[in-house]
Amino acid sequence: MAKIPLGISQCLMGEKVRYDGSHKRNRYLMDVLAEVVEFHPVCPEVAIGLGIPRKPIRLVIKDGETRVRGIENPDLDVTGALAAHAEKVVQQMPDICGYVFIQNSPSCGVFGVKRYLPNGNSIDREGRGAYAKRIMELMPLLPVEEAGRLNDAGLRENFLARVFAYYDFKTHIAPEPTAKKLIEFYSRYKYQVMAHHVPSYFAIGRYLSNLAARDIHKSSEEFFQLFMEALTHHATRKGNTNAMMHLRGYLKAILDTQDKQELSQLIDSYKAGHVPLVVPLTLLKHHLIKLDNPYLKSQTFWSPHPEYLGLRNHIIED
Repeated sequence: MAKIPLGISQCLMGEKVRYDGSHKRNRYLMDVLAEVVEFHPVCPEVAIGLGIPRKPIRLVIKDGETRVRGIENPDLDVTGALAAHAEKVVQQMPDICGYVFIQNSPSCGVFGVKRYLPNGNSIDREGRGAYAKRIMELMPLLPVEEAGRLNDAGLRENFLARVFAYYDFKTHIAPEPTAKKLIEFYSRYKYQVMAHHVPSYFAIGRYLSNLAARDIHKSSEEFFQLFMEALTHHATRKGNTNAMMHLRGYLKAILDTQDKQELSQLIDSYKAGHVPLVVPLTLLKHHLIKLDNPYLKSQTFWSPHPEYLGLRNHIIED
């Protein structure tokens, strides 16, 4: 498979572009994920001419508005410049299928960036970097995450599941959508969506049941929104167990009592948090292969991302 294009804060690649001339090289991104993605690095602060090294900036609340201003020179305001560069980047990299930002940055932070009052007092951690904020406004369905949060196995798995699904749709459906393609695409993702969010599973099914009366391009866009929003919900033990129980139903006629008992025990052990998802999933897949059912074989629930990344070799907490 071709590598998936992914936006990334340039400092995470080991480039010395931070305000103090340092970097924040991320080992997981560079040594593991680089095998399957093609990084498109951006340092918006350098791009707008702040230089290396440079005087630090921060988020400042003034007159109810969050601005990006200089610490030593409060008259410096680069909010508009950072947002404008985000617009330029979106035009230059329309094919990216995800974005990894550096945390705690007034330009690139996504979650909980510290904000200050004009007098220098810290007020909260409710900010978002101006560049990241604009990227997310322009590409609202794009999977985004902070590098620091990728240390959490559950957040990492969810982010990459969304990245691979986003790439799949943009590559195979979006260029020339048809009703048949949309239905076949969702058929492959049914049990993955079920594991993430059961209400979305039913809502998408209802939406696809009446495509004939709609413009196919609009339907494709609306479906993609429903689909990506479904995957933003994290797959929990309860959700994964529900999906496996449904899949187990296909085996009633072919498994003997001992095999049924073994499979049920492993699913129950996963549900209780005693073993990782990969344990019952591997056995379930082993039995289902015997059915030689193309629909079951095509389910992305088995491998929403390359198995060698080992993203499911942990216990997903509720």
